[in-house]
Amino acid sequence: MRIMKPFSLARHVLLLLVACLAFGAPAHAVLKIDITKGNVEPLPIALPEMAGDSAGQDIIEVVSADLERSGLFRPINPQSFIEKITADTGIPRFGDWRQISAQALVTGSVTPIGDDKLRVTFRLWDVTGETQIAGKEYNTLRSNWRRIAHIMADEIYKRLTGENGYFDSRIVYVAESGPDTKRIKRLAIMDQDGENHKYLSDGKFLVLTPRFSPTSQQILYMSYAGKQPRVFMRDLQTGREESLGTFEGMSFAPRFSNDGRSIVMSIASGGSTWIYKMDLRSRQLIRLTNGNGTIDTSPSFSPDGTQITFNSDRGGSQQLYVMNADGSGAKRISFGQGRYGTPVWSPRGDLIAFTKMQGGRFYIGVMRPDGSGERVLTESWMDEGPSWSPNGRVIVFHRQFPSSRGKAGNVRMYSVDLTGYNLREIITPMDASDPAWSPLLPL
Repeated sequence: MRIMKPFSLARHVLLLLVACLAFGAPAHAVLKIDITKGNVEPLPIALPEMAGDSAGQDIIEVVSADLERSGLFRPINPQSFIEKITADTGIPRFGDWRQISAQALVTGSVTPIGDDKLRVTFRLWDVTGETQIAGKEYNTLRSNWRRIAHIMADEIYKRLTGENGYFDSRIVYVAESGPDTKRIKRLAIMDQDGENHKYLSDGKFLVLTPRFSPTSQQILYMSYAGKQPRVFMRDLQTGREESLGTFEGMSFAPRFSNDGRSIVMSIASGGSTWIYKMDLRSRQLIRLTNGNGTIDTSPSFSPDGTQITFNSDRGGSQQLYVMNADGSGAKRISFGQGRYGTPVWSPRGDLIAFTKMQGGRFYIGVMRPDGSGERVLTESWMDEGPSWSPNGRVIVFHRQFPSSRGKAGNVRMYSVDLTGYNLREIITPMDASDPAWSPLLPL
C-alpha cells in the first residue's frame, strides 16, 4: 500500500490505492478497443449502481459520463439490466449481460469507514470471455468521491484500450464576460468534465494564455497587472503568484519545459518579437531566436525537451517551425495553404497540433514534427488555441461564433478526438477561451 500525495486547490484529501483485488486481472485481456481507427464503434458497457453507500450511485454516474464522452464507450440503459448487483455478488451471471449485448461489465461496492471515509471497490469484467480484467480498491475521504470516479474511469479506459486515460485531470482557461468594449477576462480552473469550477483571479486585470506545469501544481500566464503586460507564475495550492520579470518589452506566450525547471516565452521589443528561455531557479534569460522585424512566438517543447516548435513570420507569412532547444537548427515544417499558429507538441511526441487560418475560416489540425501528414480536425468561423489531453488522444480548444451582425460573438470550449470525430462542447459558466489541459493529477 502506498499513500498518494494530495492534490487540491483548497481542500486536503487522503487517497489510498490498494493493490489489485483477489483473482486479479490476466496479463492480456481478450476484450480490446482499437482506438487507432478513424471512427470507432462505441463498446457497449454495463455500469450497474454500486452496492452499499449512496455515494456509489454518484460515483458510477461520473464514471459513465467520462466513458461516454470519450466516444469509445456506450453505457447501456440500466433499465435493461437483468441481474441485480449486490454487495455479495461474486462472479456475475455473464449470460444475463450478454443477453443485453454488454461486452464489458463493471461491478462494485462502496462501504463507509467511520464518519468521513469510504472504501470503494470495483471489478471490470470481459462478458464474452467471462474473465475479470481489472480489480481495484480505494480508501478515500467521502468528499473526494468525484476524483475516485475519474480514477476508476481512467483504469477502465486503460484496460480496454491499452492506453492511459485522461479523466483525472483539470483544465485551466480564461473566463470571459462583459461587452466587447470592456471585456473582463479571469483565470478559471475546473475538472476536465467541467465540475469543481473555480475562479483564480477577480477580473481586475486582463489575463491570457494560462499553461500548466508538468506537475499540474503551477500555471504560467500573461497578465496586464502593473504598467506593462508580463508573464506570471501561480501556485495552485498556496495561491501565491509572482512576476517572472519586467523586461524592455512585453513578455507573453509562456510555457513550461518538460521537466518544469525552465520556461520559454516571447518578448516583444523594438518592433521584433523573439523567443527566450528562462531558468526558473537562477532566472537567467537566454535568447533563442534572432531576426530584425520578425515575430517569433507560441513556443512549445517536445516531450523529451530536445526541440521547440513555434510560429514565425520570418519567411513572409505566419508559419510553423521546429528548432533545437538551444535555438539552433530552425526549419519550417508547414507548407500548406494559409497561415499557421499556436503550435503545441503532443505529450506522446508524435504530433504537433496547430491553428490554421485560410480563406476567412479557422481550423484545428495536426501534423508530424517533420511537417508531414497534415490533417484538419475542425473548421469554423474561428477555432483557436489547441491543447492536448494527457494521453495525446483528445484536443481541447475554443470556438468563437459570429454575432448576428457578423462580428465576434460568444466563445465556447470544445474537445475533439485525434481522429476528428466526437466533437463535444465542455460547458462553462460563461464564455471560455485559451484552454490548457493538465497532465494527469499527481497521486
